[in-house]
Amino acid sequence: MPFVRISLPKRLPQETKDRISVAIHTALIREFAIPEDDYFHVIEELEPTQIKYPKSYLGIEHSDAIVYIQIIAGQGRTALQKKNLYATIAELITAATVITKNNIIIVLLENNGRENWSFGNGEIQEPKHLK
Repeated sequence: MPFVRISLPKRLPQETKDRISVAIHTALIREFAIPEDDYFHVIEELEPTQIKYPKSYLGIEHSDAIVYIQIIAGQGRTALQKKNLYATIAELITAATVITKNNIIIVLLENNGRENWSFGNGEIQEPKHLK
């Protein structure tokens, strides 16, 4: 039940934006074992003046092709699962697009689960894949 917000330069081709979204979803299926139909993404296309970043941070160079990925998910994954998710996202995006690993910024926000989500009807659902 992750919710993904992808913030990226407007100038990127639509195909690149779609491939980034698919790469993230594929990584979440592989590393967090989410169902295939658990696909809730928002892609924000931003003008150059709306994207702020340092040219270098923690020894990592960044360029105007930077992509911010925010994932909101329920708690319960291990540090290793998170590490593997970040690596898989970066690998899949770089394999499918011209975006380089150094330009992929990922932030994972966790909440305590079921009561913090409604997938419609103004109700709290009980997804079967959650423990």
